[in-house]
Amino acid sequence: MFMDGTYHLHGFYMQNPTGALCQIIPEVLPEFLAPLENHTVTQGRDIFFTCVVNHLHLYKVAWIKSDSRAILAIHNRMVTHNPRLSVTHNGHDTWKLHISNVQQNDSGSYMCQVNTDPMRSQMGHMVVQIPPDIMDDESTDGYVTRERGSIKLRCVATGIPTPTVTWRREDGKNITIREEGREKILLRQEMGNYLCIASNGVPPTLSKRYSVQVHFVPVIKVTNQLVGAPVNRNVTLQCTVEASPRAMHTCEFALNDYSWQMNLTVHDLEKKDFGGYTCAAVNALGKADAVVRLQGNDELICTLRLLEQKRIEGTRVKQKLELPTETTPGSISRNTNANIKKKIRGKEKSHRRPNDNHDDRDNNLSGINDFGTTQMMGVGGGTHEGHRTERPIILPSVSPPWVILVNKSQSLCVSIETIFLLLFATIFLNN
Repeated sequence: MFMDGTYHLHGFYMQNPTGALCQIIPEVLPEFLAPLENHTVTQGRDIFFTCVVNHLHLYKVAWIKSDSRAILAIHNRMVTHNPRLSVTHNGHDTWKLHISNVQQNDSGSYMCQVNTDPMRSQMGHMVVQIPPDIMDDESTDGYVTRERGSIKLRCVATGIPTPTVTWRREDGKNITIREEGREKILLRQEMGNYLCIASNGVPPTLSKRYSVQVHFVPVIKVTNQLVGAPVNRNVTLQCTVEASPRAMHTCEFALNDYSWQMNLTVHDLEKKDFGGYTCAAVNALGKADAVVRLQGNDELICTLRLLEQKRIEGTRVKQKLELPTETTPGSISRNTNANIKKKIRGKEKSHRRPNDNHDDRDNNLSGINDFGTTQMMGVGGGTHEGHRTERPIILPSVSPPWVILVNKSQSLCVSIETIFLLLFATIFLNN
């Protein structure tokens, strides 16, 4: 009994006494035992297709690139001259097509074909994935603009599948898009490195750095414009410089891409060291400077102690003092008049403190550091006359934090000139 299928008949003649006999022998055609697999592979890897054929007999197996109809191999013999392709046979029913170092042009359909009539074949597909790549930009000198200008960063990424491109700042800060009218502008805060990141699920993810420079004229910031310190101590004067391109200065500590802190330390302070110190910076766009004044704090501290004693005695001082609503040690600030004026015979006469070489200014006491350094903030200009205060002075009930001792055996002493001025101030302002 024959089964369904295609058969080839072979006949032969046999002679015997009873006559001729014809015998029919069926032949089974080749058949594929497993489908040809599909592959998704990263560029540069090695893969192979496996074709399993049963009942091949005298037929041959051929490998064909379907989209180009190019014959790659017949049985064990290579037809193509591509050195990355090869075939193997296990001696029974399995043939393999090997592709090494897979490239993008290897993508497509591959056919395993048996030369029957009609021909039998099966097909497998290969997709080659390519990691992302970022094309080189024509701008190789970096990106530079003046402050409030604009630049354009262009990032073109290729790969299979098509990559997704994202932007972020290298320092982790948020990217801020500022607009002025219809124009997008850049401020100095936007200066730094920006990363274009391309990813498509095929490792590795690729990034490219873009350096953005924002140029502006130097700016100098001085937190403490007046610094007081006792002699024989060390004191450090500070200023902050903002400049791009980088200003020409020394002794600095970088705060960010465009800010530096400049320190000047005076060791074993002497009276001859008192005076003004200029912090200066210059770049290609301009220059800037600021003055920090250094002076002794003996008179300042002793004056505050006397005022504290006056408060305890219930004496009202007619000189106007502005105190903060909250006072904390090390951060108390008040405005005092640098000149103490009195009336003599209907005329005003101004008394200045000894060794006061600068104009009348309102000084803010910002606290004393651990080394006995008194820092004054916000030096203003102009002359302010003392006048009668309508409310009593409110001072801390405990010893003020700005009172320090030069040594353990004795406290700071006011000079004779200071006592003289304070006595005159008390007498004439009470009149």
